[in-house]
Amino acid sequence: MTTTSPAETFGIDPAVYHRRWYILGCLCLVLVLVVATVSSVNVAIPSLARALRPTDTQILWIVDAYALTFAGLLLFAGALGDRFSRKGALLVGLVVFAAASILCSFSTSPNVLIAFRAVMGAGAALIMPSTLSLLGSVFPMHERAKAIAIWAGFAGAGGAIGPVVAGALLSRYWYGSVFFVAVPIAVVAFLAIAFMAPDSTDAKPAALDPVGAVLSIVGLSSLLFAIIEGPEQGWTSALVVGAFVVAALTLVGFVLWEQRNPEPMLDMVFFRNARFSMSAIGITAMFLAMFATFFVLSQYLQYVRGYSPLKAGVATLPFAAVMIIIAPRSATLAAKVGIRRLLSVGPLIGAIGLALMSLVGETTPYVVLAVFLCLTAAGMALTMPSFTAGLFSSVPPHKAGVGSAVNDTTRELGGAVGIAVIGSVVTAAYRSKVADALDQLPPEAADQARRNVGRAVQVADQLRATDPAAADRFLHGVRDAFVSGGQTGLRVAAAVALVVAVLQAWKYPDGNDVTGAQGH
Repeated sequence: MTTTSPAETFGIDPAVYHRRWYILGCLCLVLVLVVATVSSVNVAIPSLARALRPTDTQILWIVDAYALTFAGLLLFAGALGDRFSRKGALLVGLVVFAAASILCSFSTSPNVLIAFRAVMGAGAALIMPSTLSLLGSVFPMHERAKAIAIWAGFAGAGGAIGPVVAGALLSRYWYGSVFFVAVPIAVVAFLAIAFMAPDSTDAKPAALDPVGAVLSIVGLSSLLFAIIEGPEQGWTSALVVGAFVVAALTLVGFVLWEQRNPEPMLDMVFFRNARFSMSAIGITAMFLAMFATFFVLSQYLQYVRGYSPLKAGVATLPFAAVMIIIAPRSATLAAKVGIRRLLSVGPLIGAIGLALMSLVGETTPYVVLAVFLCLTAAGMALTMPSFTAGLFSSVPPHKAGVGSAVNDTTRELGGAVGIAVIGSVVTAAYRSKVADALDQLPPEAADQARRNVGRAVQVADQLRATDPAAADRFLHGVRDAFVSGGQTGLRVAAAVALVVAVLQAWKYPDGNDVTGAQGH
């Protein structure tokens, strides 16, 4: 009499099934590497500015060139993985990512660094969809929700881990160490995944969709370009308006083409599924709120509280800890209380945390801030895994790479919109409030201080050499202005989270299907 192993019952290779949690650990390592790269560079900007002397616009693009190519290529990269090899796409992406990281770490000019940051983004676009789609082929249906929850928890934690690692490196090494640290991690991940992870492809391979690929790349890249340049150039400038027009035309063209194409890269029918569309909206909004939080918090801790980059990074660790602890348990909680209830209560908790954080002032004890930060993280940890599982479960298995790419694209769009829009709100409020503190400064110094809080702190340091008392008064005014701007920005983020809570309670399909099963 022959017996069937549990792995064979699930249709998974027994050897793969027995090492599934190790494979998940490797995928989470890669995921943290990609996500942390976004947040870690912000900490390195002062060191980069001293070494390469970039302009304001070049600094912006050193940060955002990665996000632009990352988000722009995600859908096409996911389709390539589905068509040829998801594991292959991940391994190629790691090679590209590591090579670009080496080149970034030894760049000698801002424009060269920007170019290699863009190449890093292309590598990340190959990596990111494959981590989630490979996960679906390793875990059986009943364990998939837990695995996705762990994956989503590390995705959220990566944003907080990046500044800590960057701060520790910059305290001892040159600015390039922030990029170079990715190389040994990528090598270890490459070897582990090459030997342990199974390969998977589209069981029903369709022809590539070059027209759809070009339209999606141009549309998403134009949209990200406009969002990134909006705060710098002005939302009504010809460049930004033109980019928005190009994005609108090409994205509408993409939708129309995909509807007519018999073998579309992204089937528009998916968006008729309320679970898919509400999950996409939820992911976008939660990442908007998360990136806005880190944008405000990292500057508040360094410029208002006077923390070093390392200390500021450590101060955000409660967020990562809460994400890692709560996110893996969210699937079980969703099964108990109902998915719709969880996805409405979670954003509400996040909104409350953000609203309370907006009350923090210049002298608020850190422990109070940490409590509010944990509350915000709890709301996000409760919802991100279920949103991810909801979106992933709404696409057929042979489109896992594209479904994962949609999930990742919404994350990148949410993060870019969060930084651009909330950043604009913070800057506008700061400039309005700081005007009174600039009266006693020379015109050139006043213009520099008006630009942003970082420039204003530099002006205060210069002023201290000749008039310490005046420098202290000016610095107090600058900090007060930034706190006011940051409070306004966090309230806007809280309002977005509150709207999402209402929308999910109204529109998300009820039921306890949080298994992550992929429907047809």
